[in-house]
Amino acid sequence: MSEEVQTPRYVIGVDVGTGSARAGVFDLGGRMLASAKRDISLYREAGSIVEQSSNEIWQAVCEAVRQSVRDAGVAAKNVVGLGFDATCSLVVLGDQGKPLPVGPSEDPQRNIIVWMDHRAVAQADRINALGHEVLRYVGGRISPEMETPKLLWLKECRPEVFEAAWQFFDLADFLTWRATGDLSRSTCTVTCKWTYLAHEKRWDPTYFEEIGLGTLADEGFARIGQAIVEPGSALGGGLTPAAAAELGLLPGTAVAAGLIDAHAGGIGTVGFGDGPTANLGYVFGTSSCTMTSTVEPAFVQGVWGPYYSAMVPGLWLNEGGQSAAGAAIEQLISFHPAAAQALQSAKEKGQSLPVMLADIAASKAGTDPTSLVQGLHVVPEFLGNRAPLADPHARGLIAGMDMERDIDSLVRLYVAGLYGIGYGLRQIIDAQTQAGVEISSVVISGGAGQQSFVRQLLADACGKPIVATIADEPVLLGAAILGAVASGCYLDVREAMVMLTKVDETFMPSAGRTAESHLRRYDAFKALQQLGQKVRGC
Repeated sequence: MSEEVQTPRYVIGVDVGTGSARAGVFDLGGRMLASAKRDISLYREAGSIVEQSSNEIWQAVCEAVRQSVRDAGVAAKNVVGLGFDATCSLVVLGDQGKPLPVGPSEDPQRNIIVWMDHRAVAQADRINALGHEVLRYVGGRISPEMETPKLLWLKECRPEVFEAAWQFFDLADFLTWRATGDLSRSTCTVTCKWTYLAHEKRWDPTYFEEIGLGTLADEGFARIGQAIVEPGSALGGGLTPAAAAELGLLPGTAVAAGLIDAHAGGIGTVGFGDGPTANLGYVFGTSSCTMTSTVEPAFVQGVWGPYYSAMVPGLWLNEGGQSAAGAAIEQLISFHPAAAQALQSAKEKGQSLPVMLADIAASKAGTDPTSLVQGLHVVPEFLGNRAPLADPHARGLIAGMDMERDIDSLVRLYVAGLYGIGYGLRQIIDAQTQAGVEISSVVISGGAGQQSFVRQLLADACGKPIVATIADEPVLLGAAILGAVASGCYLDVREAMVMLTKVDETFMPSAGRTAESHLRRYDAFKALQQLGQKVRGC
């Protein structure tokens, strides 16, 4: 008797970042067959306004999915599941799902307040001054990157839009609604960014009443989420016929409740060895995010959380990081007189400027890269300190600049900036350690941290091993894991994480004189932060 040939099954992960939408096709062993990318627009205005279009993003998602499936050579009938992750941006929709304008442009297509938009700093400050009990679960202070300050800004500054809104979505939840018609929200999005208390399975109406958003509570939270489900849960009846046609897939294909993009990076990386409670997930991209999982809740001042079932179902999550990381490095090196010359040289080599600078630095660094930056210090907090200071008013600081104008001087500034990123990571790890949360390694993902030289610099600066996993695109893998779980290919998210994450390289922190140098530089980093606070407003 001939053996039955099993039909191959594939899952798709979709990642919507700040500048692009990407899709990847994976087999059930975690191997990516193909990926595709489409850029998305970012609109900036004075007053820290940053906006996007949900219609444009959905179109980019559809194009990326169709191309990735074509390039993978996979039949649509063999795609069994789809998972989404996205930035924690606020999507505003009116009647029948039509976009509403969220800013002074009055363009309804610009209906997303992007995560990095800081228009709601004043609202966040007022909320924090009230000190409601729910703030315990965001590290003690709410951030203007989160959604309730942004909703309050809309209510106060764009009341007609606030009143006309049918739904307020986090971007990942918008994508799953657009795919399935299901209004369910993910515990990841609403717990991390909207103050939902997942461990109690409820919103706290007193918080909304106290801060000035009592209307949402009076409505029974119908506009921000009444059905809340864990990441990886199958939604509705899968893809609607309309969405399936746009995506080039079959109606009914399983769609999972999604994740914030950084959390997808955590799902796609921290499952190896002793698992998520030992491994801190670190996404180093435009911004940086740290994800630490614990069995019991840990309250860490200035670090968001603890959030229940926000990344790994059944575990608590603490989330840190910085609002600008890769973006901060790009901002930093743009200041230097040699930046234009170096950028042209990088283009001629077919590289990005940070990659070229890392290559030059690696060739010059020898055994101790700190020798390149002696006396030069950077606190790269150009968009505030997300954690552990929770200070959106913080700004970048540079100490030790000289009159040199050549590329070697630019390389020194670049390395000092990377060390500043690493010391910020170390500060978060220290804050968690003081609260009783120990981690053994930092697992890296994200486009800004792909080079071995950068990973070693970060390991030296933060004092922990930096681990890289085999997956080329761990954020896409994390999203695909959700689709695999929703389709029933794996029992749950934890099982899929263990099966699909494997270590590639480990970068151990340097010892001896290099370690001693970093301790001194770390002390200087913290001293500069304190000085920045002291001279602010002078």
